[in-house]
Amino acid sequence: MAGPVHYELYVRKTAPAPWSLMLATEERKHAVDTAEEVLRDKHAVAVRVTKETLDPDTMVFNSVTVLTKGAPEAPKKRLVNSAEDRPTCLGPQDLYAPHARELIGRVLEDWLGRNGITVFELLHRPDLVERLEASGVELQHAIQKVAIPESQATGQASHELIRQYQKLVDQAMERVVSAGRKGSFPDLANRSLADVAQKLAGAPDRSFIMGGVLAGALAGVRGARPRLDRLMDLADRAPAEGAPRAMVMVAIEQILCEQLGARTTLAEILGPALDQGGNLAAVVRMVAPREIDLLIRHDPRMALLIPSVDGPAARLGARIEAGEYPILAASLARMVLRELMGPRRLRPADASGEIDILRALAMSLTATAGRLLTLEEVQSAFTERSKSLVTADFVQAYVVPCETVLCEAEQLTRLCENVTGAANKRSAARWLAACVTSLRFESEMRISAPTASKKLQVLAQLNRSVVAAALSEHDTAQILTAIGNVGGVVEAEAKLTAQLARAPVTVPQKLSALLRLAAGETAPLGPAADRAKAEAIKIFRAPEARAALTAAPESIAPLKGLMRAAGLAA
Repeated sequence: MAGPVHYELYVRKTAPAPWSLMLATEERKHAVDTAEEVLRDKHAVAVRVTKETLDPDTMVFNSVTVLTKGAPEAPKKRLVNSAEDRPTCLGPQDLYAPHARELIGRVLEDWLGRNGITVFELLHRPDLVERLEASGVELQHAIQKVAIPESQATGQASHELIRQYQKLVDQAMERVVSAGRKGSFPDLANRSLADVAQKLAGAPDRSFIMGGVLAGALAGVRGARPRLDRLMDLADRAPAEGAPRAMVMVAIEQILCEQLGARTTLAEILGPALDQGGNLAAVVRMVAPREIDLLIRHDPRMALLIPSVDGPAARLGARIEAGEYPILAASLARMVLRELMGPRRLRPADASGEIDILRALAMSLTATAGRLLTLEEVQSAFTERSKSLVTADFVQAYVVPCETVLCEAEQLTRLCENVTGAANKRSAARWLAACVTSLRFESEMRISAPTASKKLQVLAQLNRSVVAAALSEHDTAQILTAIGNVGGVVEAEAKLTAQLARAPVTVPQKLSALLRLAAGETAPLGPAADRAKAEAIKIFRAPEARAALTAAPESIAPLKGLMRAAGLAA
C-alpha cells in the first residue's frame, strides 16, 4: 500500500465475536461509506474505521479511531489467577483481623444493631454465635454479600466462593462454641481480671481467650453509656503493668473502636441533645482533653462552643489523655475529619452558628496536629467543608437574619475570613463583591439614619475586615474600591472634609481629624481619604498653621504616626 496514511475497516459479525479486518484503503470517505453500508445491510453488528499513520522514525503505524457504530463489545471476563484471587480469609483466625471485622460489621450491620453488640463480641461469645446461626437466612445473606461481589471482581465461580466462605464460617463458629462448652472463657463474677490475665500470659491462644472473657463481661449490658462504663470498669481492674495489662487493654481498645465507630452510639454517649457540630466538638474534647483545656484557658469563649464531656466519656477521655488507646483516639479524630468532609450540616438551623462551631473545630484539630492528625489532613478537611459554605443555599440562609445590606456585607466578610482554599476564597469574595457593588448598598449608606462620620467609621471597619480576610489581591482591590467609592459619596454629600477644615478648633486638632480620615481610620480608603489628605496638605502649607505648630512643638509628635499612615511622611 502506497502512502504513509491509510484507513482500515473492522467488523464484528456477532456481539461476542472479535474484530476482523474487512477493508484497507487510502480514501477516508470510501472506508466510512462502506462501514455505513455494511451496518445498514446487517452484514455485521458493529463497525469501526481507524486512521493508520506511519511513523517514519519507528516505522510503526499509529492508530486513531475515526468511526465506531453498532453493538458495544461484551466485557471481557477476567482470568482467574489462583495465586492472586484466592479468598483473603483462609482460616478462622483470619476473621479476627481488623479488615475482616470491618467487613463483617458491614454485612451484618442490621443484625448487630438489633442485638446491640459489636463484631468483636460476636467472634468471642458462644451465645451470640448460636443466636446468629439460629437466625435463619441472615448468615447466608451475609456470606452472599461477600462472595458475589468478589466473584464479579475476580471471575471465580460464585457458588464455589460461597461454599468456601460457608466452610470458613462454620469452622469459626465451631471454634467459639467449642471453647464455650469447654469453659475456656473464665467468668469474672468469681475471679479477678488481673488474675485471669496473669495466668493467660504466654498461652498460645491468650488473645482469643481474653477476648471471650471481656465479651462475656459485657453480656446483658444494654445501651451505649452503660457498656462504655462497664469497659472502663474492666480497664480499672486490669493488671498494673507488663504484657498482661497490654493483653487486656488491646482487647478493650478493639471493642471501643467498633462501639464508638457507630454514629448513633456516639450520639447516645455524648448526649442526644447535641447537633452534628456539637457532637464532633465533644468527640474532639474527649480524644484531646489537654489541648482543648489549653485553648479554653487562652480563649474562654471556646467553652461556650465545645460541650463538656461527663460520665463514662470523661473516664475514657482521662485514659486517652494518659496515653492509652492511641488507635482509638486516632480513629475518632479521623472520623471527625470524614464527617467534616461529608455533606451533613453542622448546625442545620443556624448558619452563623455553623461558622462558629467550624472555627472552634478548626482550632481544636489544629492543636492536635502532629499527635493525632497531620496538619495537611486538617487543612484538606476544612477546605472541603468550606465548599459547602459558599453555596447559594448556605449563603442565603446565612444572610437571612440581616435587616440591612450593611449587615449582609459584614456577615459575608466574616464568611470570607472563615473559609479556606483559594477557590472557596474566590467564591466567597464574589458574594461580598456583589453585595458592596450593588445599588442597594450605596443607597442604604446614603440615606440611613446615622451621621456621615459614623457611616464612614463603619465603612472603614469593613475595609479593615476585608483586608484581614486574606483574599486574593484582585478580589481585595475590587471590594476595597467599591467600599471606598461609597464612602466617597457619603463624605461628598455631607461635605465632612470641608466642615473639618472650617471647624473652630486648634490646628493640631483639625489636622488630627483630617489625618485619621486620610489614613483610613475613620473613613475607607478611596475618594474620602484622598480629599482629607489633600485638605491636610493645604493646611500644612498655610503660614498660620506652620506658625501654630512651631509655637506648640509638643503637638506635632502625635501627628507623626498619622502622617506616616496617610503617606505624608516617611
